[in-house]
Amino acid sequence: MSLLRLNNVTKRFGGLTAVNGLSFDLAEGEIVGLLGPNGSGKTTALNMISGYLPLSDGSIGLLDETISGLPPEHIAHRGVARTFQLVRALPSLSVGENVLAALAFRKAPLWGAGAKAEIDTLLADVGLGGRADQPADSLTYIDLKRMELARALASDPRLLLLDEWLAGLNPTELQAGIELISSLRQRGITILLVEHVMDAVRALCTRCIVMNTGSKIADGPTAEVLADAEVIRAYLGADHA
Repeated sequence: MSLLRLNNVTKRFGGLTAVNGLSFDLAEGEIVGLLGPNGSGKTTALNMISGYLPLSDGSIGLLDETISGLPPEHIAHRGVARTFQLVRALPSLSVGENVLAALAFRKAPLWGAGAKAEIDTLLADVGLGGRADQPADSLTYIDLKRMELARALASDPRLLLLDEWLAGLNPTELQAGIELISSLRQRGITILLVEHVMDAVRALCTRCIVMNTGSKIADGPTAEVLADAEVIRAYLGADHA
């Protein structure tokens, strides 16, 4: 059984169709790249999966349950977590308090000593061990991303949606980020990864789905998809096909 299934998912904003009849399945344990040039509809697709945007048409299922039409908090409680292109920290709180906010609102909330132990574990998992008391607004860019990932993991997800989580990292940070995402697969988390960093896509994704102008143009093994003439045209233009 598929973990996630999109069936003819469409999103219109007035006369603009941002996502047009998108269909694909994700199996449990996969790390799949959702690729495409800017404006192709990738983030809109994530916003519909996570409930931040309603569908204009189609349906989204998680295991045997339809989740399209549910509010974001209900979808989160069913095991879907996400990060955003722009990190959304709570700057007046500490790093640990940012993670606590996620623990407090998950399906099985945690408080007190149990929450503190879980915060320490989550921060250690993402490379921020021992920094729970540090002000969130003092973190570097990569550490803000690490904290955001810890908050996403605090919801105990089955499916993690990463929206350009590796963007803007230097080569050392990028390698650390790749290793961190790869480690999540060992925990049984399925990942849908929107990314433009092709080194990361090749390292992490066994399969890629490519969108262009709202529609799916490719879906298959990463090496084959990245060599596809239509994919190359979408990214680089007809002269490079």
